[in-house]
Amino acid sequence: MLTPKKGLLVSFFIWSGCLWVNIAGNMPVAEPVLFTQKLQADSVAEGKLLAKDYCQRCHLFPEPALLDKNTWVTSVLPNMGERLGLRFPGRDPLADLIPEEEKVIRQLNIYPETALISEADWQKIVAYYRHEAPDVPVPQTGTSPVSDSLPLFSGQHFSVADIAAPKTTLLKFDPGTSQLYVGDDQNALFVLDSAFQLKENFWIDSAPTDIDFPKNAPPRLLTIGVFKPSDQRIGRLMSVSKTAASGQNMVNIQNLPRPVQFTAGDLNMDGKADALISGFGNHSGKLFWLDDFQSDKEHILKELPGARKTEIFDFNKDKKPDVIALMAQAREEISIFYNLGNGKFKEKVLLQFPPSYGMAYFELVDFNKDGFQDILLTNGDNWDLSPVEKNYHGVRLYLNDGKDNFKLAWFYPLHGASKAIARDFDQDGDLDIAATSFYSDLNNPAHGFIYLSNEGKMTLKAHSSPLAGAGKWLTMEAADFDKDGDIDIVLGSYFHTIGEMTALMARGTMSFPQLLVLTNRKK
Repeated sequence: MLTPKKGLLVSFFIWSGCLWVNIAGNMPVAEPVLFTQKLQADSVAEGKLLAKDYCQRCHLFPEPALLDKNTWVTSVLPNMGERLGLRFPGRDPLADLIPEEEKVIRQLNIYPETALISEADWQKIVAYYRHEAPDVPVPQTGTSPVSDSLPLFSGQHFSVADIAAPKTTLLKFDPGTSQLYVGDDQNALFVLDSAFQLKENFWIDSAPTDIDFPKNAPPRLLTIGVFKPSDQRIGRLMSVSKTAASGQNMVNIQNLPRPVQFTAGDLNMDGKADALISGFGNHSGKLFWLDDFQSDKEHILKELPGARKTEIFDFNKDKKPDVIALMAQAREEISIFYNLGNGKFKEKVLLQFPPSYGMAYFELVDFNKDGFQDILLTNGDNWDLSPVEKNYHGVRLYLNDGKDNFKLAWFYPLHGASKAIARDFDQDGDLDIAATSFYSDLNNPAHGFIYLSNEGKMTLKAHSSPLAGAGKWLTMEAADFDKDGDIDIVLGSYFHTIGEMTALMARGTMSFPQLLVLTNRKK
């Protein structure tokens, strides 16, 4: 609307950071709000283009709808700005770091001293997300009721040691000895027999994250170095034994970049097992393999943080072992590294996700029995910059078209989803799914474990147990622990903070077991 203004008056208007000057007479002048709306629309449009440019330099473009306005403006965007060299009042990205971490961060130049973006362009990016993002997180839809009973399983709590606050970081069953290995972030590794009684224990240097059981040799244990986000390279892969015989091939590989998982396989086909290691790191990390478990024979597949899990499988049936890997931590994706021979690999990216998806775990499984490996995937890591509930967190199944192209076939919404495994628990010929939710403050803590019974035609019915309400289940293992011919489940609890325990105490929980054993009663 145009309104005539009369008189010799000079008016100054400050509106949304812009200066308006009106030298009056009989000249019509537009109301500032109309120009403001046009300015805002232009800023939002430019902000979108800038966001696509700057965001995609590091990861997949995140649409504004993924998070609410407040989370974008007060947490995620300031962190992005700091990585572009901007500084904001009251914020210091290095303030809470111990000297060892600060030194590494400075060497990596994560927060550059010189700005890589102008203030004007940065404000346009902020305007875009502020304008386009929802006021509150988008709720999950399509959730089905959860039955609070597990008719297929009987449950029992176990505590391996006198630990007030369980911090279980590893559960791995050795089928050769029928022993369960339990790792704890309080620098302990426990060995349990088939009745879940303590048989042996080891005190080690940091939290165990993975273990394997080679023939005619002691178990090989992976330790993380620092459990919380860290760029210190003090992880370790080592043999563990109290009675190692002379002449055995003992492993002791040090200075690993916060490793979380490893797999053994003969990747270069020289007749010797190699170590494929997921170095998650934090701001730095890598996916790499060591020829013959030798630290001086390193081959890097991907030098980025967030290497989470791998499996070795011959996808293209050329009789050479390929690698499938999950990368998290910003550039979140699943890739196949096809083995070209002679220690060389070629990457094919299968699936990509924005950072807030929080990729946590995957496993290969032929879910539809067509002879091709499908991908069962969980995404729900919710510990970083945006700890709000997300409608896209949950359990996903991607089916293989036979040419290693994967399409989403099924999604189960689950806030904070951390791990899912597919087994024929009820022995009816199809695969059921057991899933955990760790990265979420659930309204019903018992739903930190969900059992999904396969009813056919991609219909799965959800169950849980009140017993699951006594823990936060970071780890899970499935095996025939009691040797009766069906598959049982063990969950391991990890409390990261006292506040998590206090929240359960407010609900009446007064004891905190390390393990929840779900014994299959099918047989």
